[in-house]
Amino acid sequence: MKRTFHLACVAILLVAAATAQDSGYSVSSEVKLVPTGHHPPPKEMTGTVVWLVSLDDAFTPATASDRHFRMAQKNKHFEPNLLVLPVGSLVDFPNLDPWFHNVFSLYQGKRFDLGLYQAGKQKSVRFDKPGVSYLFCNIHPAMSAAILAVESHWYGVSDAHGHVSITGIPAGKYALHVWHEDASPEALKNADRTIEITGNRSLPPITLAVEPASRTHKNKYGKEYDSDALKPDY
Repeated sequence: MKRTFHLACVAILLVAAATAQDSGYSVSSEVKLVPTGHHPPPKEMTGTVVWLVSLDDAFTPATASDRHFRMAQKNKHFEPNLLVLPVGSLVDFPNLDPWFHNVFSLYQGKRFDLGLYQAGKQKSVRFDKPGVSYLFCNIHPAMSAAILAVESHWYGVSDAHGHVSITGIPAGKYALHVWHEDASPEALKNADRTIEITGNRSLPPITLAVEPASRTHKNKYGKEYDSDALKPDY
């Protein structure tokens, strides 16, 4: 009886180990944002993206048959205002407000202009190159968002406390990359490192120097926004 029970336990453990290996491993880390100069410390540690690029296998871009990502236009905001996705992914931009909106990105990353479209309509864009794209609305200057396309299927975004976790990672060697909107290219490059995944693990803390940048921008024609765009009636 004892031997049978022992063999059953071993079998359960082996199945559990095989299941964990098939579903991949998890890593976690803590992000700390340190302001430069005389800027006050950030109230929250959110918005840092961490992703892993396999050094063993080539990246397979997302295809049109994969799930779509979604960035809605709602209450004169983009929701969410930060989206991370694998290169090749499609993003749907539904207009959930009762007035017209426009989505454009002309400054960096994927360049596109969806034009004006009315409430209830939706347009989509395929992000086929790696990098960050800054998005705006040509009617409402307060609307802004960022989409980061990465050559990876394993990524995470830090929460308000700076905690970030990534799941489903196959065993192997990876290049770890970091991005934050207020971090300099040099600070981001210094945060790069190589790690090896052989099981669930915690990574050393990630410290980034940040300097809040100006959020002002011009419209899609390179001009200042019309003052009528600030009126609350549309």
